[in-house]
Amino acid sequence: NYLLGVGRADCTGPVAEIPLMGYANPDQVGGGLLTRLYSRAFIVAEVDDSRRVVFVSADIGMVSQRLRLEVLKKLKSKYGELYRQDNVILSGTHTHSGPGGYFQYTLFWFTSKGLIRPSLNAIVNGIVKSIDIAHQNMKRGRLFINRGTVENSQINRSPFSYLENPASERSRYSSNTDKEMVMLKMVDGNGQDLGLISWFAVHPVSMNNTNRLVNSDNVGYASYLFEQEKNKGMLPGEGSFVAAFASSNLGDVSPNTKGPFCVNTGESCNNPQSTCPVGGATMCMAMGPGNDMFDSTRIIGQNIYLKARELYEEASQEVTGPLRSAHQWVNMSDVSVELNATHTVKTCKPALGHSFAAGTIDGVGAFNFTQGSVEGDPFWDEIRDQLLGQPSNETKACHKPKPILFSTGEMTWPHPWHPDIVDVQIAAIGSLAIVAVPGEFTTMSGRRLREAVKREFDYHGTPRMDVVIAGLCNVYTHYITTYEEYQVQRYEAASTIYGPHTLSAYVQLYRGLARAIATNTVQDLPRGPEPPVFNIRNVTLVPPLTADRVPANKTFGDVLQEVRQQYRAREVAEVTFVGANPRNSAENATEHNFLMVERYASTSDSWHVVQNDASWDTRFYWTKGLLGRSNVTIEWHIPHGTEPGVYRIRYFGHYKKKLSNSHAVSIPFEGTSSVFEITAL
Repeated sequence: NYLLGVGRADCTGPVAEIPLMGYANPDQVGGGLLTRLYSRAFIVAEVDDSRRVVFVSADIGMVSQRLRLEVLKKLKSKYGELYRQDNVILSGTHTHSGPGGYFQYTLFWFTSKGLIRPSLNAIVNGIVKSIDIAHQNMKRGRLFINRGTVENSQINRSPFSYLENPASERSRYSSNTDKEMVMLKMVDGNGQDLGLISWFAVHPVSMNNTNRLVNSDNVGYASYLFEQEKNKGMLPGEGSFVAAFASSNLGDVSPNTKGPFCVNTGESCNNPQSTCPVGGATMCMAMGPGNDMFDSTRIIGQNIYLKARELYEEASQEVTGPLRSAHQWVNMSDVSVELNATHTVKTCKPALGHSFAAGTIDGVGAFNFTQGSVEGDPFWDEIRDQLLGQPSNETKACHKPKPILFSTGEMTWPHPWHPDIVDVQIAAIGSLAIVAVPGEFTTMSGRRLREAVKREFDYHGTPRMDVVIAGLCNVYTHYITTYEEYQVQRYEAASTIYGPHTLSAYVQLYRGLARAIATNTVQDLPRGPEPPVFNIRNVTLVPPLTADRVPANKTFGDVLQEVRQQYRAREVAEVTFVGANPRNSAENATEHNFLMVERYASTSDSWHVVQNDASWDTRFYWTKGLLGRSNVTIEWHIPHGTEPGVYRIRYFGHYKKKLSNSHAVSIPFEGTSSVFEITAL
């Protein structure tokens, strides 16, 4: 029924010294690699190739406006008008363990140390490459949709906000989170598996804010398991089958299913302010189901994977019909919303409330900020007034009852702190409508939006549409709560930057897109004001790369701490090398692999790769020393079922050598551990 193409490409970027994006914790800086990050692209075209839709899910915190604009510019130079603003959706999985630094708005510079070109370039190039691969592999195929319930994988992390929604509305739902997974299965004309997209609402924060290893978190682990199963005999990141586990309305949804406890006393802190009797809000944290964050990531990821596999195998409802897409740019700081015949309200210039600084039970903030603050704090307000200026009375009134901490919409130095111009977009693939939203909708916000879009399609003669929300798309605008949730100002509400009527504005806008698609009047939609591109080359506080050095009588790749001679499955083989800054490798090789685990084959007297650095069983740690020295430690967590035999671990890096004051080169090197034996249990 369609032409289909799928593609996957590496978008990891530099894994050291770059702040990780998500928790806004300045101390959480990359120090190695647990698993690679990928961009996964899916192209659907009509058989006569008159229309196309592209959906990309990338293992990154969120899609930034700068990222989207640069990707579309590259696509235009390659493909002309084939891939455009309206028919390309870029979505982030929302992992909190990917490199940051790919934003042009000033607020995001504080936690990611500026705009970091190598980080931005890696993601732009990875997304474009994944689309290139999908484009080159288009073939006749069919689509199937299925849906089912995922249990034991999420909790609502702001249940007291959720309870503010009308009882009559809440009574229509069995849970305060959306447990439904929607899955789109792709096969070619012969019924051969091509790939899948799953949409499920959960925060990829099983890895907490103490983690320093770049990875794709729980949904990335689900992708890994599905792709490893379908691409038999291939190393992670290789093979033609592509499985994307994309984000949805995850705003108030945590994977840390044990719920919030005071880490110092062990008592529950499931209260409206998420505070503890001793130590306040900074002690209140939620835990996942596992023994540690790695284990929790595995458990939640496996739950999601197992449900997707079941839905994939049983999918029988075919998706057919035309492709349509609609996109607009909107000035979200100035939208008039008609609530009813007599009441019109407006959105506000962007601003963040005091509870934004409190963080969440998945990653607490700093100082004495608490969630649920509906009054400012004179101490912090005074500091803000002195450093950044006072919010205007108009903005204060517009955002009520939010006490404003940062009036970002009124801060323009050196560039605006937050976007005004925001993308709204819907792509319809037959009976499936993908609603691409620019941020994190809470559970109830997402339900209201889906319902409104579905009603609009129904009303205009396109009944029985399956409506899914794709989260973290196109530009990042933080959170979107309901009007009722906004009133109690927990973290998600304090981060609803366009004020109390943000959701109503989006509902109105997306209804307009759905109406245009259903009535075939997309060409009449105004494009809206184009977003700015600021002239920023590389503004960063990340330390510059300097020459790497080695200890006396050592060279790069020498072993400092050797492996043992013998291991069993479920033990950890560990080796430490004289290392060099991994950023050298990111800037010299697009798809650099830092490590390999190899098994010796006596029949052919040769070594065979069994694991690489994209494997969830390997961990690559980089430790910076003094005067340009550094060490690399590689761990292999030997999985159950590993074949007994002789193995070794290899490390690949680049060191920077200064040739003169103005010229330095990166030189590749490698190191190899001693051989070791894995014995049967």
